[in-house]
Amino acid sequence: MPDAKENDPQDGNNARTRPACTNKTTTTRAFLDISIDGEPVGRIVVGLYGEDVPAGAARFSNLVSGAAGISYRRKEFIKIMPNYVQHGGVRSYGVDAELAQRTGSNLAAESLVDEWEREHETCPGIKNLPGTVSIIVRDPSKPPPKLKLVARQGKLVIDQEEIGTDPNGTEFVIATKDSPELDASSLVVGRVLEGMEVVEMIGQVKTVQENTKSPYFRAAKLIGDKRAVVAERGFNRPYSKVVVTNCGLQ
Repeated sequence: MPDAKENDPQDGNNARTRPACTNKTTTTRAFLDISIDGEPVGRIVVGLYGEDVPAGAARFSNLVSGAAGISYRRKEFIKIMPNYVQHGGVRSYGVDAELAQRTGSNLAAESLVDEWEREHETCPGIKNLPGTVSIIVRDPSKPPPKLKLVARQGKLVIDQEEIGTDPNGTEFVIATKDSPELDASSLVVGRVLEGMEVVEMIGQVKTVQENTKSPYFRAAKLIGDKRAVVAERGFNRPYSKVVVTNCGLQ
């Protein structure tokens, strides 16, 4: 097993947070083979923090190896931002959900949120540093439930209507630069040991231009208009098809 500091893109960044929060030992090595528009571009090797974030590391490991009944294989990167790239994970419905159920896998993110809360409290400063790999476990921008009157058993009662859906704990991001904007939503589960140049190639793919500054979009987002949610999903999507063609454990 390589030393935790070997090929570490985070060297020199420890001043931004506690050493114990960045100098974590990698316990498992996973790989992701990447193609862009059908052309292989290389392999990303990820070291997972099995001792520090066991639930998060196990989730990523199971989805890479296929032990969860599903895997990241043939799944796409769906968002490319200036500071990070985001993979779409697996679906919590349809065929993916059925395959997960057959192996007894639970795609709920509760245990991951618990680990995120612990890391958030014990590790101040920026957590998503260049080369870190994180699982998206919560949506900090999700609006609070809307109150509404509903009729039940002949009486009007106040009920809460959830707006939007929570992440299913399978989408992941790889930071290319300091990404403090991810700290409120993502649990760091490991770091890139090899293939950072492949991550940077993904980051250079052209994307759909976002329009979040539009007053119409802002108003729709504020009131929870589903059309704004759909539009937002299309922002920063790559024009090219960036796919994990193969993945597993080393």
